[in-house]
Amino acid sequence: MKKYRKILKPCLNGFKNSETLVKSKAYYEILKINLSSFNKVFGETIVRNIKTSDLENYQAKRKASGYSNSYIDQEIGAARSVVYKAFDDAMVSEDTVRAFKKVKKLLKSNANTRKKVLYIEEFKRLMEALPPHTRAVVAMGYYTGMRKGEIINLTWDKVDLKDRMIKLDAADTKDREAREVPICDALYNILKDIPKAIHDNHVFLFKGKPVNDFRTALRTACRAVGIPYGRGTKDGFVFHDTRHCFNTNMRKSGVPESVVMNITGHSTREMFLRYDTVDAKDIKKAVNQMEGFLESVDQTVDQVPIKAKKCP
Repeated sequence: MKKYRKILKPCLNGFKNSETLVKSKAYYEILKINLSSFNKVFGETIVRNIKTSDLENYQAKRKASGYSNSYIDQEIGAARSVVYKAFDDAMVSEDTVRAFKKVKKLLKSNANTRKKVLYIEEFKRLMEALPPHTRAVVAMGYYTGMRKGEIINLTWDKVDLKDRMIKLDAADTKDREAREVPICDALYNILKDIPKAIHDNHVFLFKGKPVNDFRTALRTACRAVGIPYGRGTKDGFVFHDTRHCFNTNMRKSGVPESVVMNITGHSTREMFLRYDTVDAKDIKKAVNQMEGFLESVDQTVDQVPIKAKKCP
């Protein structure tokens, strides 16, 4: 009878060495993080004794502790992945798998779709308030739409400043597909001024180590310039919203969806649209466009001569 922690290590090793199970290096690290809390609770529990009700109680306790539905679902999902892998390797029975299959997600589909977008004037204020190491990371997100994991794991060998292109390998991306991300002038000016370290090839370093958690710096800067911060705050900004900013700005610039999706790595139009925020300016512009169209049609009609009918 195996305890959960006993199946965790071999399954993680299996994930790490499998090209089909783990989409990227960044995903593997996130998987370990999501499993850490679950393992603290169920590590000493016999795997086959974990019931659906136990998992539901875990969800309830995590939610009561202030964790979001999305985060809790990620934890359960990671634990489920381990159990499925253990089943494939004949380490656990189908009964164990069934318990994890039955537990329902807390978050409904698309319920966590975010709408926060920083306008350029807000972004500039934020950049001025950020410390240098965080400023460069946020700029990278805003001007490229790259994911946090892709940014903090970025190394100089993937950055071609001469060609102004970031070239990500399949192992660097969440969707496990290589892609190229263009570098605009504003981002180029930031990147060219970043000194390259001798001991570490990562682009973004802080005190000699790769930048990892910069939430405190981002929160402090947001508050300093009057930008709401945090997922639990109304209209609160979080780093992942830079991806929304990029998608929305590209669309407003008239860039075709297919091109934007190629840059950001969105595999479906549905997911792309989740990151494209339509705001009040968009809908007002749409009405103005319609009004302009109607006026042009009306003028055209007025210019068409009306032929008089011949009297009988």
